[in-house]
Amino acid sequence: MIKSLYITLLAAVAYLLVGCGGANVLTPTEFDEVDYAPSHASGFAIYRDAEGNKLLSVTRPWQGENLVEQHLAIFCSEEAAKGYGGAYIVGRAERIVCMSTSYVAMLDELSMTESIVGVSGRQYVMCEEVKRSEKICDVGYDSNLDFEAMLIADADLVILYGVTAENSAITSKLRELEIPYIYFGDYTEQSPLGKAEWIVAMAEIVGCRERGEELFAGIVQRYDEARDALQHQSEPPKVMFNLPYQDVWYMPSDDSYLVRLVEDAGGEYIYRGKNPTSGSKGISLEEALALVADADVWLNVGQCLSLDEVRAAAPLFAGMDVVRRGAVYNNNRRRSEGGGSDFWESAIVRPDVVLRDLVRIMQGQSDSLYYHHKLE
Repeated sequence: MIKSLYITLLAAVAYLLVGCGGANVLTPTEFDEVDYAPSHASGFAIYRDAEGNKLLSVTRPWQGENLVEQHLAIFCSEEAAKGYGGAYIVGRAERIVCMSTSYVAMLDELSMTESIVGVSGRQYVMCEEVKRSEKICDVGYDSNLDFEAMLIADADLVILYGVTAENSAITSKLRELEIPYIYFGDYTEQSPLGKAEWIVAMAEIVGCRERGEELFAGIVQRYDEARDALQHQSEPPKVMFNLPYQDVWYMPSDDSYLVRLVEDAGGEYIYRGKNPTSGSKGISLEEALALVADADVWLNVGQCLSLDEVRAAAPLFAGMDVVRRGAVYNNNRRRSEGGGSDFWESAIVRPDVVLRDLVRIMQGQSDSLYYHHKLE
């Protein structure tokens, strides 16, 4: 019985650690020194061994409870990598396929867009350097990936985006082609600074960790200064989010990314206390009507670009005071012709700029906004 349990546990550890390559498995004890422990992010850490080889460990690569820890080893030399059976690179990744626009933004912030050889959904990318480059291919979406394009681009790393589990069809093919991969979980972070801290993980991958840490320190400083300098109002504005989807209105949880930003900007989440930590919660249109009727500010109304579009999308809410006053704002001021939004690209590594926008909105000002705009 004990022997059987030991074998089962050993097999489970092997499954968790293998990314792509051969059968040998690196034991966790070989990377036994913490090299970087995030101060705000909760989904990654960087370890090292006695020879200076690194291990990027991603503990929350996607949403939900079906989590499988991901690893990418970064070896100093090919010799040091001999015998390792998981996903690895030597030195740094020089040719990267980005499966999320937030990864593009991290590399752009690091001035390392030359490392990008492929993206998923080029029409959604906002970064001008990437859009203009003829050397960057579009590798497609989800299970319809163009693996041949990755091979032609000579990709040495694919940074994947997960939803609720590993896409085994993709990862098994990448292992077959011997293309290393790693899932990033920046989008699962609820802290605005936690999302931004993934720039340090990206910097480690492309060989400029010091630059990544410096950039992140600047982000934290600017964010904290904007939050701490805030003159709180005696009655903070009550903030409503979103539009209905198929007659259901989804409200974020108290600990969500957007709610944290609004509250750091001096606003009050109108649904606070009714959905503490369980992710988005669907409410009826009747309940939403009562909330919108009491709201001082209405944020992030889908794809709408004007108040007329809001009225058309939610006609029951057209006569609400918040609409009549024009206190409706959206986060799609910066968007691509193909439908991409810079709020889900560069804003991930610029939460200080998002916070500055929201501070102005909470104070009733609509000028000098970067990601947001007041709907007319």
